[in-house]
Amino acid sequence: MGKTILTGDRPTGRLHIGHYVGSLKGRVELQNAMDYDKMFVFIADAQALTDNFDNPEKVRQNIIEVALDYLSVGLDPSKITLFVQSMIPELTELAFYYMNLVTVARLQRNPTVKTEIAMRGFTSEDQQAVFGSGLPVGFFTYPISQAADITAFKATTVPAGEDQKPMIEQTVEIVRKFNSIYGETLVEPQILLPANNACHRLPGIDGKAKMSKSLGNCIYLSEPADILAKKVMSMYTDPQHISINDPGHIEGNTVFTYLDAFCRQEHFGKYLPEYPNLDELKAHYQRGGLGDVKIKKFLGKILEEELQPIRERRKEFEKDIPEIYNMLKKGSEKAREAAAQTMDDVRRAMKINYFEDKELIAEQAKRFSAK
Repeated sequence: MGKTILTGDRPTGRLHIGHYVGSLKGRVELQNAMDYDKMFVFIADAQALTDNFDNPEKVRQNIIEVALDYLSVGLDPSKITLFVQSMIPELTELAFYYMNLVTVARLQRNPTVKTEIAMRGFTSEDQQAVFGSGLPVGFFTYPISQAADITAFKATTVPAGEDQKPMIEQTVEIVRKFNSIYGETLVEPQILLPANNACHRLPGIDGKAKMSKSLGNCIYLSEPADILAKKVMSMYTDPQHISINDPGHIEGNTVFTYLDAFCRQEHFGKYLPEYPNLDELKAHYQRGGLGDVKIKKFLGKILEEELQPIRERRKEFEKDIPEIYNMLKKGSEKAREAAAQTMDDVRRAMKINYFEDKELIAEQAKRFSAK
């Protein structure tokens, strides 16, 4: 069996450069390399509703935002299948069957669920964390839903950030459990992490552990040039680097983390010719004599070079919004055909294809006629 790629994003807002370096850029490279049989990219609106159930309009409005971001970074619906999760009812059915293969205790150990429980003031060991916290069942079973998304398309490869590793591991557990009970039916996926370690978990501009829409520390892919420049200049650096002559620290310095993620050798010749490479820039900062403003301006030029063509392509796609919805509709129809085939395989393996099982019908007819 060849390679099948599947990945997606929740439509809770516009996509940011953390999404871009963590997954989007890699998806475009995979798409253009054509080293796969099938590639599916989806907008995970059903999953977004698990913790936005009281604000469906937010999810509804952001479907088009994510689709525009996908197209503007270079994803091509003529090469891959772009679809909307909720338009594939087979995913819900598959998740329902998987619920019987996962224990409550296992879900409680999932880092994503544990984080949500902790936000509600409970420890991970507290059984009341689930049964008394008000945690929606839909969010609690989020890892199972994600397993359904992946396995419905028999994905072999899932490009994602490092924070998704526990989710892929749980999917593999579900696949192995299903196959051990019902026979070899499902495919085990593997995660594909970004090659650049700096891209695994890009911090927010405030130095927080992760860029997050809810924390307001994002640089969006569609960011206007003037806003982009202001955000870069406000970025967290080294609080001990008070004056230019002070030695600076690289670790935990958001500007240098971004340079690790975005900077290329040719950028120095274009924007900072007095330095031959990033290592020399870092060395100067560490020994003192290099100010934060100069480094931020360098980073700003690099980011503007990266985002300007994305921003311009987005403006073009925005001119025909009905066509974007039509593209998503066609992609969803194609994706549903693939998911339906997997569901047929699953039903046969679970022996719940009653009306298609001619042998079963014949056996039952013979049994009752013998009475």
